Amino acid sequence: MAEYLKRKMDAYLEEWKSDSDRKPLIIKGARQVGKTKSIDHFAEKHYESIVKINFAETPIYTQIVENGYSPEAIIKNISRINPAFKFIKGKTLFFFDEIQEFPDIVTSLKFFALDGNYDVICSGSLLGVHYKDISNISVGYKTEIEMRSLDFEEFLWAVGYDDSVKNDILDHMLSFTPFSPAVLEIYNSLFLDYNIVGGMPEAVKDFVERKTFENTLEIQRQIIIGYEADIKKYAVGLDKPRIANVFRSIPFQLGKENKKFQLSKVRTGAKFQEYRGCLEWLEDAGIVNISRALQTPNLPLKGNVIEDCCVLYYADSGLLLSQLDDEAQADFRQNKNLNVYKGGLFESIVGEALVKSGYALHYFKKENSTLQEEFFVRYKDYLVPIEVKAGNNKSKSLATLIKSDNYGEIAFGIKIVKGNIGYESNICTFPHFCAFLIKDFLASFNFTQE
Repeated sequence: MAEYLKRKMDAYLEEWKSDSDRKPLIIKGARQVGKTKSIDHFAEKHYESIVKINFAETPIYTQIVENGYSPEAIIKNISRINPAFKFIKGKTLFFFDEIQEFPDIVTSLKFFALDGNYDVICSGSLLGVHYKDISNISVGYKTEIEMRSLDFEEFLWAVGYDDSVKNDILDHMLSFTPFSPAVLEIYNSLFLDYNIVGGMPEAVKDFVERKTFENTLEIQRQIIIGYEADIKKYAVGLDKPRIANVFRSIPFQLGKENKKFQLSKVRTGAKFQEYRGCLEWLEDAGIVNISRALQTPNLPLKGNVIEDCCVLYYADSGLLLSQLDDEAQADFRQNKNLNVYKGGLFESIVGEALVKSGYALHYFKKENSTLQEEFFVRYKDYLVPIEVKAGNNKSKSLATLIKSDNYGEIAFGIKIVKGNIGYESNICTFPHFCAFLIKDFLASFNFTQE
């Protein structure tokens, strides 16, 4: 049996279990990001009895709420279907898996929370609009968390590194100490491996076991095929072909100089209002990350977006790489050349790291001007622009935003490059592999105006 991949979700589940006031938990996320494996691993350690019901594999269990949503009614119906289950108060976990097949089960969470005798974890993928329909049910009686594919730190755990690597990288970032050439080469090589493999657990596990990339591409492409099948299954009405067409167009659109998502490339004459729900469906399902355009580079971020202007990225850059043309893939895989796809791949990689750190994505492009910035995050009362370079050329836009009196909330910026660590003119420069630590860096960084 393959070894379990350590995940950050493990620590979250331990914290949840240690909270005496814990509520039923819903773990959302795209298919095959490792939700079920993490819950199974946690459950086996902590519970005497596990009542695991997979609504996709055994749809007969959709009958368990026929007599109401109380734990007593549900337990009675479960025991009728499978008398082997044990219901021990205080020592039993109800694990409802694939709840996209039966989202109505969420209604029961309020009653389980009020009863307090059993722990409940629900898991589902491709929830999209189906879950939204009932997401307000049991408000205040449940906790929700999104699970994503492995980030770079989790990948490092998978290939055998401990926390000392993360701590070493963060120490260098906070002290602005460049890496030695040998260490820089090691970290860049590990990061290249991560970008090729991506973070989908099946691909990572295969890479760790074989120590080669021979199966990676096929695994990634099969996951994409599974996503498209799920779009056909779970999306409704006219949205099915629209969602699929939007999803398929993302790699092509990221190859353009202007990476703004253009609906005209999906369908001639398409209007944003017709497709807004499609974009949000893909985002809710955890399949894509959406970066929304800012009207101006100012705080607050949330109330400052242009509704019909955005950039779409795949939520896992390994999956994105699997959809590029053969030449671009060969360039990336064989020649270790990261400067492909006009930087779109790099934006996707950094955006993915930011999302997995808990940030929402925002960008800015000034009309009739070359002034543009890939991402923005908040730091205290500052707005921090993040510029992503495939190479290490000059950052004209970043320097303009920092120096201009028009953007008072911008005092320093971050530049992510193919290169080493540096700090000059209020610009923090970091190698690509540091992107997963930007939030940790900002949490400890003490900025002082030069």
